[in-house]
Amino acid sequence: MSSRKRPRPASSRASSRRRTGWPTVLATPTAGEVTLSRAVKLRLYHHPDGARIAYREAGTGPPLALLHSQGLTHREFEPVVDALADRHRVVLPDLPLHGDSEDRPRHPYTPEWLTDVLAGFLADTCGPRPLVAGHGVGAHLALRAIAEQRVTPAKLVLLPSPMHTRPRRSGFEKAGRVAVKAAVVPGCDRALARAASLTLRPSRGDRLTATGAPGVHDLIRHAHMDLGGDRVRSWAKAARRWPRGADAHLLDTYGAMDFPVLLLWADDDLAHPLTIAEAALERLPQAQLRVLPRTGFLIAYDDPVGLARELVAFCG
Repeated sequence: MSSRKRPRPASSRASSRRRTGWPTVLATPTAGEVTLSRAVKLRLYHHPDGARIAYREAGTGPPLALLHSQGLTHREFEPVVDALADRHRVVLPDLPLHGDSEDRPRHPYTPEWLTDVLAGFLADTCGPRPLVAGHGVGAHLALRAIAEQRVTPAKLVLLPSPMHTRPRRSGFEKAGRVAVKAAVVPGCDRALARAASLTLRPSRGDRLTATGAPGVHDLIRHAHMDLGGDRVRSWAKAARRWPRGADAHLLDTYGAMDFPVLLLWADDDLAHPLTIAEAALERLPQAQLRVLPRTGFLIAYDDPVGLARELVAFCG
């Protein structure tokens, strides 16, 4: 485990950054042994425009929302749910276009619309000052909602994501993007849904883990098992409307995010190098950076014990 801190001038005020402690090791199963011992409730959030967000809940206590990454589902965080549910009501949404949530082509699927839906969801399910942890696109949407003053979290955990930089798309993401972008051509959606399911085969998930973690194939298979015509068409719409460049304006908003932030990074995620978190650390007033060794993009599968431990130490 490594910890990064920025140097501060002697004249500056005392830093609010703290080093994460080492609580008792949590009895978290490995990713291949995940069997949730708690009752997980399936619920629906209905946005004012009719969009639906399916989410799961487990445990009791202060709500903690875990926002998964692109191309996955709530199951990305299953390896840590039991450990977190001892202290929190864990809220696990499927973001729009993922899992059991909204995928009808009538919605715009722009970054602005996705941010609006997420802000409404968090206010409805977690209250005005939620605890939020996000990974990949989940982290990016959370940052956008905060920058637009739609969400003010009590604490924020950012797992690897592009943040303010230009996204570096993995081969897995590039394959999915190519497979769905042509779905707007009339008559092509069904053929491309089949092509996407073949292109995004579960074995490609091996490239997203640093340890060859068991359970990854099932995670990828579950995430892409419902690639029907509507979902492929909606994904194509989102792919055309999501900007390819950097969200550089976020850098200017970090200074106003005056609440505790944990940058919890992987040391072997080539798409999200540590320099991204280090640059953000310089701008965020109450930030700390922790790095989990021997972890890749699927950080919850590579080190579920370490991830749960850090979340509990930071969120309480």
